[in-house]
Amino acid sequence: MSYLSLRGHVETHEVLNQPADRQDQDLWAEDPALICHAGAAGADIAHLAAYGEKLGSAALRQAGLDANRHVPELVGFDRGGRRLDEVRFHPTYHQLMQAGIGAGYAAIAWEGRLGGHATHAAMVYLTSQVEPGVCCPMTMTYAAIPALKADRALFDQWVPKLISRVYDGAVKPLMRKPGATMGMAMTEKQGGSDVRANTTRAERDGDHYRLTGHKWFCSAPMSDGFLTLAQAPGGLTCFLVPRWLEGARNAIHIQRLKDKLGNRANASAEIEYHGALAHRLGGEGEGVRTIIEMVHHTRLDTAMAPAGLMRAALDRAGYWARHRSAFQKQLIDQPLMRNVLADLALDWEGTLALGCHVANAFDGTSDRDRAFARLAVALAKYLGNKLCPGLVYEAMEVIGGAGYVEESGMPLFYREAPLNSIWEGSGNVICLDVLRTLRREPLAGEVLSDELGKAAGQTRHYDAAMKAHMQRFPKLPDEAQARWYVESLATLLTASVLIRHAPAAVSDAYVATRLSGERGRTAGAIGNVDVDNILVRLGGG
Repeated sequence: MSYLSLRGHVETHEVLNQPADRQDQDLWAEDPALICHAGAAGADIAHLAAYGEKLGSAALRQAGLDANRHVPELVGFDRGGRRLDEVRFHPTYHQLMQAGIGAGYAAIAWEGRLGGHATHAAMVYLTSQVEPGVCCPMTMTYAAIPALKADRALFDQWVPKLISRVYDGAVKPLMRKPGATMGMAMTEKQGGSDVRANTTRAERDGDHYRLTGHKWFCSAPMSDGFLTLAQAPGGLTCFLVPRWLEGARNAIHIQRLKDKLGNRANASAEIEYHGALAHRLGGEGEGVRTIIEMVHHTRLDTAMAPAGLMRAALDRAGYWARHRSAFQKQLIDQPLMRNVLADLALDWEGTLALGCHVANAFDGTSDRDRAFARLAVALAKYLGNKLCPGLVYEAMEVIGGAGYVEESGMPLFYREAPLNSIWEGSGNVICLDVLRTLRREPLAGEVLSDELGKAAGQTRHYDAAMKAHMQRFPKLPDEAQARWYVESLATLLTASVLIRHAPAAVSDAYVATRLSGERGRTAGAIGNVDVDNILVRLGGG
């Protein structure tokens, strides 16, 4: 018998104990915790159900992986040496952008419907599970709307395009596009979060200004416009810089794309303004006051995104555990594995619940709502993002070596996990903002006290933790203790929300393990909690 005929009879080895590839998922219907907390926040349930089903399709989830694998490319010049300063994306990037923009990711909060910000926040959570990089340009577009209220003419010109449900990634001026996106360019090398140290110059040119300077980070450089800060004669000022002009490109030069740890589908860049035309937004010297409205709304998204990343990681870990056996048992039936997953689930659901609750305050119209939103979004952003990297790592370890390879999707979420803590105010900046808000806005502190008081008298652990917090911090702490103070407040507020809206199995376990110290320092080092009913919240197939 010949070698070829022998070879023809060789069959591949039988594959055992490997979970099958997942096909279409329903990211809404399979997530009972989201259904619970988005509903409590007043979100549009029908809209989210449709969006979650669409995003969970195998095709869009694969598009997310492809958009990360085929990263954006900078095309600086054409073949004749003329400047282009363009970024080219893989087709799946545009596919995902159309899915989000078309569903109202940037628009729904501004369309006048009830629960618009809560619905938007849940969309951030869902989108982050599929491809978090495209969230950046869509979030910036959403968040630019309130900042543009500083100038009626610019608002009327730009906002109808920004809240359009048509995505147009083409290179052409605003007036020739059915829809537009907005980016941001604030950070400079010498200042970072200290934007008052910016050196970019703004010089008057008739009705406009001309900007000259270098921006160390520009989010989404192919956006149709950017909100930016520059030093005008009257001080640090906010400007809207259009990407394209009628008949010409604006003088914005892309120096390089950032080679980032994660967020790979999004083309963050270094740019330089070389006399770029700009429209002043707000008065000279009022730059921080003007752009802070945009920052405030992007912080909502950076508070929700980690919950989405946690969910994506836990969903994969849970699926693996339900379909993989070891030592003659399914992993999900191993007591220690169940403890690990349940412990992680508490941090995920707490982050989700607090984010949704904060989004509900963004939908409010009273002074109390606005004061609480300013304070609570900082608390949610801080705590959720500090918990996210550790949770994603632990979920990766549940899967083991298979979770360490790209095709599992876990490395994507692991690389993404630190981002939202750094973006729009790193941990220390957020803590200082919390102290500043409490000093300057007594109403914010009053509303927070009321929120914490709504859960009082229901569990001894919660009441004891409240008492301990007040004894340790009878007044606002100094800067050195700010992280301890903010972590304590954020954890108490999370517990309060869970007590009011989550099943007792979840809230009791969260309070017992997060507020009383009845746990070790690593995931799964817990006891005496209702593991079975906590794991029900993971849903999934």
